[in-house]
Amino acid sequence: MSAPTSSHAYGIGVIALIVGMSAVMVFYTSFYIPESLLKPSVSEHILNPEDGDFIIEIVLGAVIDGNENYVPNKPTVLLGFTNKVIWQNNDDTPHTVTPDHRQSDSYSGDFGSSGVVKPGETYEFLFTESQTVPYHCEPHPWMTGTITVEKSRF
Repeated sequence: MSAPTSSHAYGIGVIALIVGMSAVMVFYTSFYIPESLLKPSVSEHILNPEDGDFIIEIVLGAVIDGNENYVPNKPTVLLGFTNKVIWQNNDDTPHTVTPDHRQSDSYSGDFGSSGVVKPGETYEFLFTESQTVPYHCEPHPWMTGTITVEKSRF
């Protein structure tokens, strides 16, 4: 006696369905999702500011309450000119650059050092959008600063 052929057709149909769904999932996860997560288009002059890096210094003795800490403390930088900002730790104590509230740039991602900035090290961030960011040092909350990013008038 031979087995009915309809069950073989059913099994082949299920296998074809599984293979088809797998192909759709591979396409979706390999091509569609990464394409939708790409960074936005940003002008070349904003990605490579004309005046180079803008440096904010964490000064020696910044850890002492009442001393200067982030210098300059409340700068305004301009998109296309000074929007690549570097915090340089010239103190002998590790510090952070932590936003007071979650702050994000659609091109560069979340603002804030991912850990401590050790003495002699730097943290840099490329701003591509106008915004005002109040920030502080996590272990030394009296160390505060604010950076304002504006569009150039030129």
